[in-house]
Amino acid sequence: MSENTEQRVCIKFCHKLGKSATETYQMLLLAYGDETKSRARVFEWFKRFKEGRTTVKSDEREGRPSTSRNEEMIQKIRTAIRGNRRLTIMELSNEFQISFGSVQTILTTDLDMRRVAAKFVPKLLSGEQKENRKQIATDLLECSKSDDFFLKSIITGDETWVYGYDPETKVQSSQWKTPDSPRPKKLVKFGVK
Repeated sequence: MSENTEQRVCIKFCHKLGKSATETYQMLLLAYGDETKSRARVFEWFKRFKEGRTTVKSDEREGRPSTSRNEEMIQKIRTAIRGNRRLTIMELSNEFQISFGSVQTILTTDLDMRRVAAKFVPKLLSGEQKENRKQIATDLLECSKSDDFFLKSIITGDETWVYGYDPETKVQSSQWKTPDSPRPKKLVKFGVK
C-alpha cells in the first residue's frame, strides 16, 4: 500500500471516529512527521469522506490513457525495426501514431538500441577472395624480382571512366543496432572501367 493510500485510510478512520479535520491533521503529523500530506490535502480528503465517499483510491484522471509504451507497441516497433533498420524515429512515429518522444524512449530504453553510421569499407571480400588477391600479388612480386623486363611487358590504358553516382550521406546510411549486433558496413562503389 502506498503512503498516500495509507494516509487516506487514516483520514477515513478518523472521520468515522467523529474527529474533526484539524484533529485528523494533527494526528497525521504525529504519526508521519515530515511525510504527512499537506494540510490542504488532508482537509480535501476529509471533506470527501464527510460527503459520503467510501473509496481511498484516487479518481480516474481525465485525458487519454498512455497507450504508447505498452508491450504491444514495443513489439510492433521491434518488428518494424528488424524489417528495416534505417527507419527514422519520425517515420515510426507517423506509422504508429505515437509521439516522437515515445518512439525514442522505446528504441533507446526498452529495446536498448542506438543509431550508428555505417562503416565505410572499400570492398567487402570473402576470405577466399582475399587469399586469392594475396596469392596474385605475391606471384606478381616474384615475377618482377626474377624478370627485369616483366614490368615493361605490362600494358596500361590511358583512359579511366568514372561513373558518377549520388552517394548516401552519413545520416542516410545510419541504422539502428543493439549492443550485441555488429556495426553495419557500407560498401564503397567505384565505377571504374
